Amino acid sequence: MTIKTTLAAAAVAALAIATAGCAAGGQGGAAGAPAPSTTGSATGGTTATAGTPATAPTWPVKTREHVDLWLHGFALLQPDTTQVPFFQRGYRDQLTVAKNRANVTSLLDANRDQLTRRFAVNRDLVGAQFLALYFGSWDELKQGTSLFLQANGDPQRAGNQQAAAIIATFAQLFPTSADRDWLRLFVQGLDDESRKFYHSYWVAQQRDRAATLAAVDTLWQQRYRPRLQRFLNNTQQANGDLLLSLPLDGEGRTVSGGKLQNIVTVGFPASPADARDAIYTFAHEVAGALATSAVNDNTTPNDKRTGVAQRMQSAAAVRTGYLLLQRTSPDLADGYARYYLKSAGATATAADPGAALASTFPLPASLLDAIGRQLDVVLGGI
Repeated sequence: MTIKTTLAAAAVAALAIATAGCAAGGQGGAAGAPAPSTTGSATGGTTATAGTPATAPTWPVKTREHVDLWLHGFALLQPDTTQVPFFQRGYRDQLTVAKNRANVTSLLDANRDQLTRRFAVNRDLVGAQFLALYFGSWDELKQGTSLFLQANGDPQRAGNQQAAAIIATFAQLFPTSADRDWLRLFVQGLDDESRKFYHSYWVAQQRDRAATLAAVDTLWQQRYRPRLQRFLNNTQQANGDLLLSLPLDGEGRTVSGGKLQNIVTVGFPASPADARDAIYTFAHEVAGALATSAVNDNTTPNDKRTGVAQRMQSAAAVRTGYLLLQRTSPDLADGYARYYLKSAGATATAADPGAALASTFPLPASLLDAIGRQLDVVLGGI
């Protein structure tokens, strides 16, 4: 799932930089809470040799606790009935069991029913999942939230242009007073959730999955990123951050803002043996804009009015990711097909997983041909 960076969202990103040194006491969460980590990374640092400047890796593999915390909250509250689920199947039950085992109840639990009901009223609330990707830490996200709530959602009450843009961005996601009340309750709940449970859980998971992070990084940087780099270069995605996130499944979260602001968030594989799962979802995500363009260009105004075009988007993204890997990394294509079939709860045939994928995610032949032509143009005929 992809969202384009707007000017207001860019201001949110600027806030993350501007407020990084302003938070009293560093990056702590709630009072007494450990600071959510924003530095877990396999290749997130710089490398240098004596006498040479440091160089940052292309598309480094990272983790971000505040992003996982934000998505964790949505995973516990939001109904998830899409064909390719937003979050890992069974995530809510698994985390509930873990919290019960730890004898933990947070404000997020206490207000769950009230928070959950809002999704039925405001179906666009799902878009707020992307918000954490514009901030560098939990403290920065809370500061942006406070700015928005203090202004009562009105950009004209801001003290400067940057603050007005930040408030306007939040206002797109939380346009009404009831939505702002939901946001206040949600952030308070997550703050308590982090302090009582999620921070320690997240840190333990990073320790347990350190070998998996390293395996993803090795496969990505040494084998598959170079194969995809032509496509990335030619689709304004030459660089960015690849985030591994604990709650996610095959539907990643992507902020696409050009050469310097791309963030692709994918599920964190369970073990080193599953490291390619992260690359499957990355391919699905970076192919999403091309799939959207193809659907828009090959559907009628009536298709768009009746929702037919929108319903094609998910299948188009899955099929475009498959075609992209067929052209750039054919050794991944069958694994990609099996991964998305499993994600959708379908069965892959051992003989031809690609055919099973086509059956599970059907598209008109004309649309598939258009996607193929666009891929050939972007890849320069390879």
